[in-house]
Parts: sequence; structure tokens; C-alpha cells
Amino acid sequence: MDKHELPYIQDMFESIAFRYDLLNRTLSLRQDIIWRNKLVETLNVSNNANILDVASGTGDVALAIYKQFKTTSIHCIDFSENMLKLAQKKSRAMPEGSTIYTACADAFDLPYPKSYFDAATMAFGIRNVVNKVQLLKTLFCHIKPGGQILILELSLPDLFILKKMYLLYFKKILPTIGQFVSKSNFAYSYLPESVISFPSSPEFSQMMQNAGFTNIRWRPMTFGVCTLFVGIRPL
Repeated sequence: MDKHELPYIQDMFESIAFRYDLLNRTLSLRQDIIWRNKLVETLNVSNNANILDVASGTGDVALAIYKQFKTTSIHCIDFSENMLKLAQKKSRAMPEGSTIYTACADAFDLPYPKSYFDAATMAFGIRNVVNKVQLLKTLFCHIKPGGQILILELSLPDLFILKKMYLLYFKKILPTIGQFVSKSNFAYSYLPESVISFPSSPEFSQMMQNAGFTNIRWRPMTFGVCTLFVGIRPL
């Protein structure tokens, strides 16, 4: 998210944007749809809420939220213009009156007032951030007291056998498929490295606590290959 810390990440997403959805569905065996739906099910807001979706990509989280909360305003931000173009195209296909808005922006310098959002969501983006606590603090400031943060991220299974199988898939099979479909040598060799280096669930939960969030919990999904983290900005 912070282009000054990981400048190559933005270029990577710009280059794979138009194959991103296909790759997500293929490489996750369509589990990514289930994971996003679980995030939306956990979202506790009214129908007229303001929601911030960070690292929104092609807008799949925003669309899932819109289908559940029709009159909610969803503000999608991403640093990839190519990703956002696809999000805009999807939102235009929604019924008239869709309340999905997009902005190409840096999550460390949000173009919104403090304490503006009832909730903030982020799916598969925070592992690309070097200073995770600083980003969480920024989001904390922009969420209303009592509001939620929901973060969906890829993770490693705890069970040894599953972890070995997962790492085999991640290190050997996934990069080959990803390179063939996306034509990017870097993107899908970087993915396993970013997941392996992501903090454990207790460690990331501590980061959320250090940023000010309370009532933190996490939910492993699909044998632990994805985890949903939830926290609250205290009143």
C-alpha cells in the first residue's frame, strides 16, 4: 500500500489487473468467493452506513457488501488504477443507484475525514504492507468509535501435513499456473513469499491491539489457508 516502501507492488498489480479475477478463482479453487462472503456476514452495520474498503482491487468485496447492504455507501481505494477501472466497470453494472465509489489513493494518507466510517475492510492487501501497525493506526483514526475493522488475509495452516501440502502447492504449482495465465514472472513467485512471511494470527492480533483496536478475534477458514481478523474501535 505504501508506494515508498514497496514500489514494485504497485507495478505488479497494474500488470496483472486484467487477469486478477480469473487467477483468484482458479488458484483458490473458488474459495475466495466463500471467504469474502464470510467477511460480509461478519460485518455489523446498518443499511445506511459508510464503509471503507482498502486495497479494493477489482471491487469484489465492495460488490459483496453492496448486495447485502443495498443503501450502504462503500468507498473503494486502491493504488492501482487498472484494478480500479475494473471495479468501476463492475459497479456500473449494478442496478441504478449503486453506492459504490472508487478513488486511487494511498491508504496511509486517506482523503476522508477522521472518524467517518462505520467499518473498514481489507482483503488480501495488508501482507503487502511493511509498516502494518502504522496502517492499522491510520484506519483506526478513520473509523467511528464503536466501528469495526475486518481484515481478510491468506495464512498458513497450523496442521503440519496440511502446511507441507499447502507449501508444495504454493511454491511449485501456483507460480507456474500464475505465470502462464498472467504472463508475470514476479507476481506469483512473490505471493508465496508474502504469505509465508505474514505474522501468525496471535502476532497480527497483537498488531491490531497495538493500533488501538479491542475485542479482537480471528477465524481460520478452509483448513487455515485464509484468516478473517475482526476488531473494534472502542467507544
